[in-house]
Amino acid sequence: MTAAPVLYSFRRCPYAMRARWSLLQAGIIVQWREVALKAKPAQMLALSPKGTVPVLALADGTVIDESLGVMEWAFAQADPCDWRRRNCVEDQRQIQELIGLNDGAFKHHLDRFKYTERYSGESKQEHCQAGLAILRGWSDRIQARGGWLLDARCSLADAALWPFVRQWRIADPDAFDGDASLDPLRQWLERILADPLFERLMQRADPWDPGGLQPHFPADAVAVPTDQPLFHLALAEDWQAAQRSGVYAISTRGLAVDQVGFMHLSWQEQVAATYERFYADAGSVMLLTIDPNALAAPLRADAIPSGELFPHLYGPLPLTAVTAACPYPATER
Repeated sequence: MTAAPVLYSFRRCPYAMRARWSLLQAGIIVQWREVALKAKPAQMLALSPKGTVPVLALADGTVIDESLGVMEWAFAQADPCDWRRRNCVEDQRQIQELIGLNDGAFKHHLDRFKYTERYSGESKQEHCQAGLAILRGWSDRIQARGGWLLDARCSLADAALWPFVRQWRIADPDAFDGDASLDPLRQWLERILADPLFERLMQRADPWDPGGLQPHFPADAVAVPTDQPLFHLALAEDWQAAQRSGVYAISTRGLAVDQVGFMHLSWQEQVAATYERFYADAGSVMLLTIDPNALAAPLRADAIPSGELFPHLYGPLPLTAVTAACPYPATER
């Protein structure tokens, strides 16, 4: 098994947050090295002398030390909900425009609004008004486009911007929450912060020490062994449709991979309980046996609310990875 990438991160840094957000979405596990900003590890500085997080070191020696670079790498591995809008050039242009405004003008005003004491001669009020003008523009855009910055679905722009909007709110929550012109933006942010992924994103770890524990991110996930088969319960009509189209992209009963963000799989001992809970009244059901070594998209075992780990595939299932497809439960003879 290839060694997991190494991520140097800082929990509250918005750049590191959006990098970790993309790793969560793409189903990737990394070796997690939380950084104490006043005592940055020599290993990180050797990889990236500029000393800012995030820094992602890949197994092949590649070093990515910009958050957008980490996001691009992650979504090149898997983009199950098409946050990049791969087939729409205009959407891609708008995504880049929104990120450019955030990382440029908005970040400039955010820093001088939140940390005015660090910038001699700067006016907090002027930067507040300039930042609010940008926020109100985004709020109007969200209102007009169905709840997200691009359209009615989350995109790379939303993923890249929300940690910075969160920082602005933290700087003056009463003003942010009391500004009616920001209502759509506030609802957008609240929806993101209420996502179970946010709790996983903000898991804590002590500053990394080479001689201490070696945690991974996300901390509540594990790599999926590839020496045993995986299983997926499929409605018979969905499996038949996949054989006609050449692709199977159903996550679970009634939901597609691009809606959920991954495909629900099981280990053998989990199949019966999954069937009883979700498929017992579904009619004709097939049990697909899957060779994990034939999968290209990332595999990660994630914890459900009960704490039980289930394997998830962060992309569609290639039919060539299915070694058997049998009615379930097996028909008695």
